[in-house]
Amino acid sequence: MVVKQKGAGVAHLEEIAYKLTEVNTRPEEGRFLGLEEVTEEAIEHLLTALFPYHIGKFRGRFAEEEKRTWELMRAYDALTRAFNLIYDDDEEAEGLVDELMDALPEILEILKTDIQAGYEGDPAAKSPDEVVLTYPAFKAIAIYRIAHKLYEMKVPLIPRVMTEHAHTITGIDIHPGATIGRYFFIDHGTGVVVGETTTIGEHVKLYQHVTLGAKSFDLAEDGTPVKGVKRHPDLGDRVVVYSGATILGGNTRIGNDCVVGGNVWLTHSLPDGATIVNNAKGQEIFSGRREIEK
Repeated sequence: MVVKQKGAGVAHLEEIAYKLTEVNTRPEEGRFLGLEEVTEEAIEHLLTALFPYHIGKFRGRFAEEEKRTWELMRAYDALTRAFNLIYDDDEEAEGLVDELMDALPEILEILKTDIQAGYEGDPAAKSPDEVVLTYPAFKAIAIYRIAHKLYEMKVPLIPRVMTEHAHTITGIDIHPGATIGRYFFIDHGTGVVVGETTTIGEHVKLYQHVTLGAKSFDLAEDGTPVKGVKRHPDLGDRVVVYSGATILGGNTRIGNDCVVGGNVWLTHSLPDGATIVNNAKGQEIFSGRREIEK
């Protein structure tokens, strides 16, 4: 008995494959197959090494230093495989991985301030452990802190793969190029966007659906946006931006101790201590910090 194959025949699929091959999608340089997978693997091991009591699989009792060492070894291996897809020089790739590893204690110190900001900034947080275990914003911030170090090291692609992984699992989009101070907290978090050239001071809190974005793009002769220019706003220290607010432009500076109310559209700077809100009259700016109900 002959079994008839369902669907398209092999010859037809080969013809489709040939047509797909004619549409060139080959990378300009580098070998990227598997880059997402090994980068995500590295992130999971790095986060477990940083927080061995909170993140990762339970494998019974463990000695903290031994577990951290094990996770760092796994992360080192995954990062090396990722970097070898980007760099032809194995020694250069290994040196960059070493540089990131050396930076992890400082990254952890900064993340401890972010945890404290989450605990102190949200009455729903019953403990710092709850922030680490349950807040998607903290995972996004933790991955951003690692990716930002690689961005500072001028490592291509991998920082973006890291933060886009965080974007996928948390709904929070922080570009690795953004510069963010200590004690950073995002409450709820869904829909937050922080652009590449944004700078954020210390003790800053954002709520869900906040956009720190670009107002417009200068175009090159070929019609594509000019790269590497300041496009996104600057936030000073102790700024609070409530849900749905949009702050745009590379020349926009929000001063220290400012409050930006919910759903405010802002393309100009604010002086230190100002509060801006939407009301029946439009936008209103107060010359003094005011707390706003969520």
